[in-house]
Amino acid sequence: MAVSSSHSIRTCFQIKPKSQSFGLEKRVFGLPVLQHGVVCVGKKLRAKVGTKVEAVQVGLEGPETLTDLKGLGRALGLDVVSEMELREKGFLGLRKTKLVCTIGPACDSLEDLEKLVLGGMNVARLNMCHNTREWHRDVIRKIKKLNEEKGYSVSIMIDTEGSQIHVVDHGEPTSLKVQEDSIWLFTPEKFEGSLPFTVQAKYEGFSEGIKVGDELLIDGGMARFKVIERIGSDLRCQCIDSGLFLPCAKFSFWRDGKLVERNQELPTLSTKDWSDIEFGISEGVDFIAMSFVNDAESVRHLKDYLTIKSLKSIRVLAKIESLEALQKLEEIIEASDGVMIARVDLGVEIPLEQIPTVQEEITQMCRQLNKPVIVASQLLESMTEYPTPTRAEVADVSEAVRHSRMETWSRVENRQDLLQLRQLGVSLPDRIAEQICNSAVGMANNLAVDAIFVYTKHGHMASLLSRNRPNPPIFAFTNDESTKMALNLQWGVTPLLVHLSDDMESNISSTINLIKSKGLVKDGDTVLVVSDVTPTRSTPMAVQSIQVKTIA
Repeated sequence: MAVSSSHSIRTCFQIKPKSQSFGLEKRVFGLPVLQHGVVCVGKKLRAKVGTKVEAVQVGLEGPETLTDLKGLGRALGLDVVSEMELREKGFLGLRKTKLVCTIGPACDSLEDLEKLVLGGMNVARLNMCHNTREWHRDVIRKIKKLNEEKGYSVSIMIDTEGSQIHVVDHGEPTSLKVQEDSIWLFTPEKFEGSLPFTVQAKYEGFSEGIKVGDELLIDGGMARFKVIERIGSDLRCQCIDSGLFLPCAKFSFWRDGKLVERNQELPTLSTKDWSDIEFGISEGVDFIAMSFVNDAESVRHLKDYLTIKSLKSIRVLAKIESLEALQKLEEIIEASDGVMIARVDLGVEIPLEQIPTVQEEITQMCRQLNKPVIVASQLLESMTEYPTPTRAEVADVSEAVRHSRMETWSRVENRQDLLQLRQLGVSLPDRIAEQICNSAVGMANNLAVDAIFVYTKHGHMASLLSRNRPNPPIFAFTNDESTKMALNLQWGVTPLLVHLSDDMESNISSTINLIKSKGLVKDGDTVLVVSDVTPTRSTPMAVQSIQVKTIA
């Protein structure tokens, strides 16, 4: 028998139904409860909040326990890669920053996808701008096959094409080298395949308001043209700065060193985007990234649509890639489940020298609002041709990681105070949850525990812990598959899919037993446990607790 010492702090409040009919309109910690009113008595709360020391058996005893443990072993959702990393490096050696990899034809075989997984891929991104529907379906099913057969846990993201107002295509399957002084025709006329020195604009009114002498930039400066003649809706342009011209490239017009702003009223999601979203729903993807988001309403509209149409919870990420999005940044972040900073497209619309500052500001706001943020585009661009990155690219990746931790030259306590200025919760239960997680991370850091265990249904408590950037890793136990896959984007969180009962102490003991049996924790390890017991009809007392357990 193994006994662990345990210290716990618990917050309790009771859910009292006003009648025997049970409504679902009220929620506690984001979950429906069986009542019409929530009562949390101020002075009486003291009687229900306390600190106590207790001994909890977390070892193996008897044949029945061993049988249960085998069943739990089958249910443990710790992915193979995280388990290998944990065995090799220990708790504090676990990687906390997550990796999103864009899949293309160069790496779409089952063998190459598995290499990416073993290399650390947490989320596989599919850009719906490219390739066929059949190709995307094949890649999705290969990733799911790896998850099911090999024990990996890679989430799947599709990225919508977005409005085609900013897109031109030369028709070739690969990049073209544009020579200086060459003359090109940009036209909205439709044609199949490719024509020499001819580029098809995806939007018929792409040249409206454009004058001779304006400059046309491809992908923020990969190549540069000057408008030398207007022919109806067509533009004849001369290359003034040679470079690479990618298929389905983004473009922008500049005049006298300033972006030519054009406010065509086009929907954020095109007809093709809605078709791709239906495809994503049918294939069971975990994330949908919306391109060219300009307001929060479009994000809310998609989330409402997914709630109705999808049986599983699909998270919506807003891509920040336009000036309009920056002007409404906070409301877009609040409406979304996360953000992607599309630096190439953003660099089309703002001066290049502003990109680092904007990237840092978006990252910090996402952390303040408790939303995951992806820094995307050209992080390791040279490695498409060379086996190692440039020194500048290494510094760029390091800077992106530093921004996600919000590490500055200020003192640690000042950074913590900065976070505490932004209170997220509105209701009392949400504020309690937030304060418990803030306090738990402070305790974990001060006590130098080896890991944080959190038991969560929808991932909210895990995200609140992640927001505080604790030193030890966070292991999030959930019984919801979509929550597990969504937590793959949360900094420092390793999600595990397990069976959770209404008895939280039983959940804690059984999961510690299981992890110990697999050799992932050892005697003397200390873990901080944060739990959120959802009130039920049979147990109407909601209990949140912080416990510190020493494995013995």
